[in-house]
Amino acid sequence: MDKLVHKLKKHDEKALIQIMDQYTPLVATIVSNVARGNMSKEDIEETVSDVFVTLWNNSEKIQDGKLKGYICSIARTRAINKANSLGNKAILNIDDYDPQDDFSIEDATDKKDVERELREVIGEIPEPDKEILIRHYYFCETASKISENMSINIETVKSKLRRTRDKLKKILTERGYTL
Repeated sequence: MDKLVHKLKKHDEKALIQIMDQYTPLVATIVSNVARGNMSKEDIEETVSDVFVTLWNNSEKIQDGKLKGYICSIARTRAINKANSLGNKAILNIDDYDPQDDFSIEDATDKKDVERELREVIGEIPEPDKEILIRHYYFCETASKISENMSINIETVKSKLRRTRDKLKKILTERGYTL
């Protein structure tokens, strides 16, 4: 895969086509999940295309071994932006927005530290709990969809999500983060 990323960084169109062939179904799923039925088929297709344009234009930012995560991150962001432009702000998590916040470089740095720490902690979570958490919070899959895709009872999925959130909160609190 790193050869493919290397080729993409050199703007090899064949590499982009290979990546699109491999990741279009995943990107379409993420965009659809974020949209939650609030986008037309054309809007979803446009957003999926935007993901790959963004990938192409920012290929130098891809870290080795991180292509899938980078694509997923772009897909989620593009889907949220598209939904916002269509007036579908209700799909955003209200906990992520605080109208009292004023942006500052210090706040941005603190946020990146928390995000890095969170990724590290999530990386330590055993499977299948980690996959369930990632599917729910990063790919915006519902508990029922996770249950179906992973062949796990829906109540088990909900329980694992709740326990994993509690575990994350405890670990981050122990590391000095206020939640």
